[in-house]
Amino acid sequence: MKYILRIVFVVVALLIIFIVFLYSGIYNISAMVPHNKITLKVIHTLTDNSIEHHAKGITAPNLSDSSLIKTGFSHYNEMCVGCHGAPGISRDETGLGLYPKPPDLSKSAKEIPASELFWITKNGIKMTGMPAFGKTHKDDKIWAIVAFMEKLPGMTNEQYKAYVKTVKEMDED
Repeated sequence: MKYILRIVFVVVALLIIFIVFLYSGIYNISAMVPHNKITLKVIHTLTDNSIEHHAKGITAPNLSDSSLIKTGFSHYNEMCVGCHGAPGISRDETGLGLYPKPPDLSKSAKEIPASELFWITKNGIKMTGMPAFGKTHKDDKIWAIVAFMEKLPGMTNEQYKAYVKTVKEMDED
């Protein structure tokens, strides 16, 4: 019985300490100050496992269609390049000010399965600055963005500029 009372006491004490910490405001939530290692590990583990879990069962369509990739480029260039950058294009002021720092998709997109890229783009990620484009875009447009993101790794500055030129010419016609 004493053992159970001690456990209850410890749990209640920890709960009180947590509530005091929560309401004290001492934790610096500024995007200028990185999380401590434990918090960062918890956030990354939670994020990675949540994305993997929710992306299961999502099947990508054929993402090699050139018109799909061009449509995806148009959306990426308009909505994503400011935070994620592109070959030869740095993040803009908003992207540079975000914490956690958005991934450079020209390097990391090859490491992320298409189903996960789709889920992230559609649903966003809480407290990261990554919006949920599923509120404003249909799945076919999101898959187009994913199709382009898969082409980013290994793309040169010149190839990216060629996409810019191609889309401008399409818009002029």
